[in-house]
Amino acid sequence: SPGSPYQSAIEALGNYPQKKFYNVTKLGGAKYGNDDTLPYSIRVLFESSVRNCDGFLVKETDAMNILDWKTKQNNVEVPFCPARVVLQDFTGIPAMVDFAAMREAVRNAGGDPVKVNPACPTDLTVDHSLQIDFSKCAIQNTPNPGGGDSQRALAKLSPLRAPPRKPPCRGQTGCKGPCGAGDSGRSAQFSAQIENTPLLCPFHLRPLPEPETVLKNQEMEFGRNRERLQFFKWSSKVFRNISIIPPETGMAHQVNLEYLSRVVFEVKDFLYPDSMVGTDSHTTMVNGLGILGWGVGGIEAEAVMLGMPLSLTLPEVVGCELTGTASPLATSIDIVLSITKHLRQADVAGKFVEFFGSGVAQLSVADRTTIANMCPEYGAVLSFFPVDNVTLKHLRHAGFDKAKLEVMEAYLKAVKLFRNGESSSREPEYSQVVQISLSSIIPYVSGPKRSQDRVAVTNMKSDFQACLNEKSGVKGFQIAAEKQNDTVPVQYEGNEYKLSHGCIVIAAVISCTNNCNPSVMLAAGLLAKKAVEAGLVVKPYIRTSLSPGSGMVTHYLSSSGVLPYLSKLGFEVVGYGCSTCVGNTAPLPEAVRNAIKQGDIVACGVLSGTKNFEGRLCDCVRANYLASPPLVVAYAIAGTVRIDFETEPLGTGFNGKSIYLRDIWPTRRELHTVEEECVISSMFKELKEKMEKGNKRWNLLEAPESTLFPWDLKSTYIRCPSFFDKLAKEPVSPQPIENAHVLLYLGDGVTTDHISPAGSIARSSAAAKYLTNKGLTPREFNSYGARRGNDAVMTRGTFANIKLLNKFIGKPAPKTIHFPSGQTLDVFEAAELYQKEGIPVIILAGKKYGLGSSRDWAAKGPFLLGVKAVLAESYEKVHKSQLIGIGIAPLQFLPGENPSTLGLTGREQFSILFPPELSPGMTLDVKTSTGKVFSVIALFDNDLEITLYRYGGSLNFVARRFL
Repeated sequence: SPGSPYQSAIEALGNYPQKKFYNVTKLGGAKYGNDDTLPYSIRVLFESSVRNCDGFLVKETDAMNILDWKTKQNNVEVPFCPARVVLQDFTGIPAMVDFAAMREAVRNAGGDPVKVNPACPTDLTVDHSLQIDFSKCAIQNTPNPGGGDSQRALAKLSPLRAPPRKPPCRGQTGCKGPCGAGDSGRSAQFSAQIENTPLLCPFHLRPLPEPETVLKNQEMEFGRNRERLQFFKWSSKVFRNISIIPPETGMAHQVNLEYLSRVVFEVKDFLYPDSMVGTDSHTTMVNGLGILGWGVGGIEAEAVMLGMPLSLTLPEVVGCELTGTASPLATSIDIVLSITKHLRQADVAGKFVEFFGSGVAQLSVADRTTIANMCPEYGAVLSFFPVDNVTLKHLRHAGFDKAKLEVMEAYLKAVKLFRNGESSSREPEYSQVVQISLSSIIPYVSGPKRSQDRVAVTNMKSDFQACLNEKSGVKGFQIAAEKQNDTVPVQYEGNEYKLSHGCIVIAAVISCTNNCNPSVMLAAGLLAKKAVEAGLVVKPYIRTSLSPGSGMVTHYLSSSGVLPYLSKLGFEVVGYGCSTCVGNTAPLPEAVRNAIKQGDIVACGVLSGTKNFEGRLCDCVRANYLASPPLVVAYAIAGTVRIDFETEPLGTGFNGKSIYLRDIWPTRRELHTVEEECVISSMFKELKEKMEKGNKRWNLLEAPESTLFPWDLKSTYIRCPSFFDKLAKEPVSPQPIENAHVLLYLGDGVTTDHISPAGSIARSSAAAKYLTNKGLTPREFNSYGARRGNDAVMTRGTFANIKLLNKFIGKPAPKTIHFPSGQTLDVFEAAELYQKEGIPVIILAGKKYGLGSSRDWAAKGPFLLGVKAVLAESYEKVHKSQLIGIGIAPLQFLPGENPSTLGLTGREQFSILFPPELSPGMTLDVKTSTGKVFSVIALFDNDLEITLYRYGGSLNFVARRFL
C-alpha cells in the first residue's frame, strides 16, 4: 500500500537487486526473524497485513496483533487481503451476475458503472456445469431427461461442430477395426474386446484429440449452456482484472493447482507470497503447494473482488506431526481419510492446521494437496504445507522456469517461508500438536450416508449387514431380517441379472478433489489392466464412468497404456468437470430403477469424490460410498459391497479360475515406476498450451460488448437479481422482527445441499412449474447449479431437496405448513404467501446448520424467501458468515437450550427486538405469541459483520462506495 507505515521494511533481494520485497523478518523481533516460533501460515498473514496496511481497512494494530499471535489467537479479529480470487462457474455466475446488476444499480443511483470492476485479480474457470449425458450405457441413447433437448442443442451448434475424427494410426500392421487393416492373433482378439472404446487405438495406445463421448458431452454442454457462456464471454470483455478460463480445460481444483498457482507473486518486480480465496470448497488444496488459501462463499468472494479484506478471528494453529511410513495397500485417500478422522477427533473446527515432522517429506505434492483438500470435511479452515524441496521439485515438473524458481527459493528463504525439513531446524510453537503415525493407516471407504463414517475395507461386508439391521438414521436402512436376502430379477440387454441389497448400480471414478493424485488414478488403471487380462468383467447395467479432473489425467492414463482397459470395464472418459460428485449423473436404466423400487432394494453407488450426502447421486440409490479409484473399480467388478476381499473372489476369470483382489492389486513399486515414466513436464506443457489457446467453440462464441449487460427478459438462465432494490447511501438501524412465523423447523446436520440443491430439477418442484410456464420441457430444465444466474429458479429451488426433513411434515419432503391457512405447500409457495401477507419468517434448526460445501445460494435463497433470522443450536462458520453477508441474522440458542427444552412447537409466532447499537456476541430477547420469553446470542463476531448487517449485507455495503 502506498501509504504504508512499513515502507522502511522494503529491501532488494540478495543476488537479484532489481527485485523488491517487504522484509518482514526485520519487523518480527524474537517471534519471527530470531527464534522463528511463529507458525508459517501466520507469517503469510503477517506479510499481507504489512503490505496492505493503509490505516483504514488494515491498521498497524492488526499487523502487531498477528505478530503477537501466541497471546492473541482466538481473541482478536484481523483483516486478510488475499493476492487473488478463483471462482468456478456455478458460483462464478451469480457473482458476475451481481457485478452486472451492481453496474445497473450504480448507474440508476447516479454513479459511474464503468468503475464497477474486480479490484483483486480474479480467475473464473467454466467447468462445474458438465452433466453426463453420454456414457457406456447411454452413448446411443437419448440424453439425460434433466438436460437440454439433444436435437435442438446439436442443431443450434452445427456451425461449431467438429467433424468426427478417425484414429490416427494409418494402417500399421497389427491394428484392426477403424484404425487400420492388418492382423495378428492376440491383437485381433484384443481389438474385438475393446471395440466399445472410441477413445484410442487399442494397439498403439494413442489418445484421440477429442474422444467421441467427450465431444458429444461438449456439444450438449455448449447447447445447453450457450446463454451462460455468452454472459461469461461478455464479462471477460467488459470487466478489468478478470480472466475467464473456457470450458473443457479441466476443473477448478486442478486448473487452480496446475496453472493458476504462482506460489510467489511478482508484480512490477515486487515479490510477495501467493495467497487466495475461492468459491469452491476444494480451494484448500492449494495449501499443499504452500499457498495460503481457503474456500469462501460467493458473497465474501465478491467483497474481496471489490477490494474489501476478509475478516477472520486470528486462528489457533494446530501442528500436525506426521511420522512413520504407510502400508502398500493404503492409497493417498486412505491417508486422507485417516488424517481426517484424527483431525475430527482433535476438534480442529475453525482452526488452521500446519504439517511438520519426518513423514511430511515422504508425501508427494499430490498427496499433500489431497490431504489439504479435505479440510471442509474435518472443519479446519485450511491445512498448510510450507514450501520445501519436494514442492520446488514438483514445480520444476509443472513447467516453472528455472530462473523463476531460483528467485522464488531466494525470496521464500529471505522471509523465512521455506521449510528445510531437517530435524535440527526449530519447529514453530503451535496451539496444540496432533501426532499421526502413517504406519497405522489401513484402507477405508466412507459411507453409506456421510463422509465422516469410515468403514475398514476388511469390515465392509459386516458393516453393510449392520446397516441393513439398524433403524433408519445416519447409517441404518431398517430392512426386515426376512427380506435381507431378497433378490429381484432384472432383464437388461437380453440377459437376466439379479439385484439384491448391496448391489452396485453406479461406479464413478472421478479425478477431482482427493484424486488429483496420479498414483491413485494410475492404481485404478493398473488394477483394470490386470482385471481385463485375468478375464474379469463389469455387469453392463452398472452405470460406470470416468471423469478426469483435467486433460492431464487422461494424458497419463493413456500414455501409461491403461485407458483401454478402464474402457473395457466400462469406465469411459465422459468429459472433464464436476459430474457425479455434484449430482449430475445420467439416470439409471429404467429396468434397473423399477427393480430397485419393486424390491425396495438398498442399491449402492461407489465413487471417488469427497461428497456422498444422501439423495445427491440419484434418488433410488440409498447407499453411497466414497472409495479410492482402484477400490471403485474393484467393487464395480464384484458388483456388490457385500464381499470380503480377503476370503471371497472378485469374480471368475479365464478358465473358470477364481480371481481375488490381491491377485490384481498393483504394488507401490509398480505404481511409482509407471508414475515416474508418465507424469512428466510434457503434460503440464500441453495443459498450458490448451489453456492459452482456448477451444474452438469458445473462440467462435459471440457476445455483446456494452458497458451494461443487455438483460434478456425471456431468459431462464440470466436475470437481474433484486439484491440492490433498496440501495441506500446511509445504513439503517436493524429493524425488529415482529410476529414472524416459522417457515421450517429442522433438526441437526442440515447441509447446504438440503438448503440449496445443485443437482437436477425434480419435475414436481416449484422450479419445474416456473420453467414449464416459461415454455420449457423437462428435458430442457438442466440443473439448479447451471441456473444459479436466475434468482427466480434458485429461490424456488431453496429447500427443494427431496431428503429435507421438516419436523412439521414428519417425513423427508420439500414441504412445509402455511400456518395462517393450515395448508401443506411447497416451501416456496408457503414463503410466497407469507410475503404477500406481509408476515416475516424465521427458521428453527438444531446443531451444525449449514454443513457441507460453501454455497452462496444457501444464504441468498432464504433471503429472497423472506427469511429474516435463523435460530439454531450451532452453525457451520462459513455458512453463518454468508447469512450475515446477505442480511439474515444468525441467532444461537443459549448453551444447553433448544426448541425442545424451551417447549417450543414452532407453531408460535416470534418477535425479536434489536437494540439500536449492536455489539459482537450480545444476547437478544425473543418473545412468542404464547407468552414465552427466552434469550438467544446474536452471532456477530466483530464490528465489520455488524456494519455489513446494518447495510443489508456486503453487496449493498460495497455498492455504496461507487455512489
